[in-house]
Amino acid sequence: MSRIRTVEVNIHGRVQGVGYRAWTKSQAERLGLSGHVRNRADGTVAAIFSGETEAVAVMLDACRKGPPGARVTDIVEREGTRPEAGFQILRD
Repeated sequence: MSRIRTVEVNIHGRVQGVGYRAWTKSQAERLGLSGHVRNRADGTVAAIFSGETEAVAVMLDACRKGPPGARVTDIVEREGTRPEAGFQILRD
């Protein structure tokens, strides 16, 4: 029996202007996750991932590296509430 996990993350480092949001959307959809990703004014990227526990773990591991050009220095995560279905890039 699978278990659903939802996490909210803030990703720090060189993560804006390097295609991080589009890469995140692609990875999340490939893993069957719901949620969203957006740039924050403080230069971080914020995301919510919701899906099977194993898929969320794979996504978090992938986010520690990010797309080519990104340099992730830290990821702060906390348990979150389940979002609507699908994965979106939110605009500020």
